[in-house]
Amino acid sequence: MVKPLIIAIDGYSACGKSTLAKQIAKKLGYVFIDSGAMYRAATLYFLEHQVNIKNDADVQNALHEINITFQNIDGLNTTFLNGKNVEEEIRSLIVSEFVSEVSSISAVRRKMVALQRDMVGKYGIVMDGRDIGTVVFPNADIKFFVNADPMVRAQRRYHEILSKNQKADLHEIISNLAHRDKIDSWFKNNRH
Repeated sequence: MVKPLIIAIDGYSACGKSTLAKQIAKKLGYVFIDSGAMYRAATLYFLEHQVNIKNDADVQNALHEINITFQNIDGLNTTFLNGKNVEEEIRSLIVSEFVSEVSSISAVRRKMVALQRDMVGKYGIVMDGRDIGTVVFPNADIKFFVNADPMVRAQRRYHEILSKNQKADLHEIISNLAHRDKIDSWFKNNRH
């Protein structure tokens, strides 16, 4: 019997990590875990409950209330936050604006990494996101790093938002991606 593989796909936001991960998972019959959706769901919870991200106690209390799961609905990977389908809400621009700040909180990262590791079972998995191959699964069987030109990334996100019948501004998206890259680069270089 062949041991199920852990496949980690790292890269910058809006590079196509999820698209690639979904295709690989589908082809292999593996489970797809969208780690970015997990951070987005935590960010949505923080925004909805007005959690002060500068207050450690508030952050810890919020994290104890967060449960994130995935379900396949009509062939689509769907994110649930505390039992509620939040797939549409977590892709909003307001969540995009704050997800890097929330993701940079050590306690949030520890919680998400623990949840991600708990999702590994007897099935092969494909997980995408930043730091998947270095922090979450440093011993993953297969690792990819995906990157793309910033304008291509912005256009991908722009079309993704429009496809969900939401308002999108390309210049705002370009600015948001540059801001997220800056925060994520700083965090990566200053991680303890």
